[in-house]
Amino acid sequence: MYTQWAEETMEKILAKLEKTAPAIGARFPHATKGGEFDNRIPSWWTNGFWPGILWMAYQETGKEEYKKIAESVEEQMDVVLDEYDLVDHDAGFIWLLSAGANYKLTKNEKSRIRLMKAACFLMSRFNLKGRFIRAWNGDDRLTQGLAIIDCSMNLPLLYWASNTDGDGRFRYIAEAHAETVVKRFIREDGSVNHMVVFDPETGEFEKVLGGQGAAPDSAWSRGASWALYGMALAYRHLKDEKYLQACRKVADFFIESLPEDYVAHWDFRVERTPETPRDTSAAACAACGLLELADSLGGEDGAYYKEKAYLILKSLTENYSNFDNDKDQAILFGGTGNKPREVDVNVGLIYGDYYYMEGVSRLKGKKDIYWYSV
Repeated sequence: MYTQWAEETMEKILAKLEKTAPAIGARFPHATKGGEFDNRIPSWWTNGFWPGILWMAYQETGKEEYKKIAESVEEQMDVVLDEYDLVDHDAGFIWLLSAGANYKLTKNEKSRIRLMKAACFLMSRFNLKGRFIRAWNGDDRLTQGLAIIDCSMNLPLLYWASNTDGDGRFRYIAEAHAETVVKRFIREDGSVNHMVVFDPETGEFEKVLGGQGAAPDSAWSRGASWALYGMALAYRHLKDEKYLQACRKVADFFIESLPEDYVAHWDFRVERTPETPRDTSAAACAACGLLELADSLGGEDGAYYKEKAYLILKSLTENYSNFDNDKDQAILFGGTGNKPREVDVNVGLIYGDYYYMEGVSRLKGKKDIYWYSV
């Protein structure tokens, strides 16, 4: 059942990309405005997702135009690696899905070097005292001690570097940060903190910030999806049971918090009305995490999480897709970027499109499109 549905849905995705890819071209799309994707700067955190989509399309079709656009985007981002101050905790998002996909499929040596550079930059952000990877750049004390849940999705760049280079330091740092996620980010009920502040000198925990959630104690849905998928990836690479259990805890909270149509609201602890924004990107990312969890568990438990992932992807397809709307370049609508700042609310988001396509690909059984295991 899943395979046939996923194959039919992938055909719809590819038909959409056939129309939109030439128009979007070798740019840095992030969010839609009036139906068209904008164009961000080369260092923007979501710049790996468009190449990731293109490489999946290339694998599905063999069409060289997808490969050419993806490689052009990757090359344009060299300026970021050349300017140290432009790299932050999102190095994995940017280069695993661009250079990582390229290297996996073509063995492009320049792509491998880009990946190693990015991994070294990410590793250099590790705070030894606090056992966390620092988030953004800046010279103020708050920024120096700030860690965010998003970074759990960048750790696979370090796993890849350790496996490729044979240097365990990359893996040790990834594992130390993953342990901090379990200890400081994932709450007892399975909800997740977005931002945690540590003393940058002593490493002592100081406080939690609301970040892109409604409040420090709220439940930002995309943060939950980062944790869900990130812990599933940690278990894949580290094979430590605590990450599997942490993943299940977040997965169960996420599933129990979903509305009837299985597509998450932007925060699970805000008042929910028909006007409360959804976040299709959180739903799509969570579906990928649930599929990874299902693979790790197998049996009846694995089947349960796979079914939930399918129901999420099915609802996104039936209720939040632009397959019949040629005026909108995004595959999905209903994404929420940053609700507290009223930025990119109810729009198409390139990372939502990426995770949706990845989820459909995984449901087809195509594990080799999975760039986090480059």
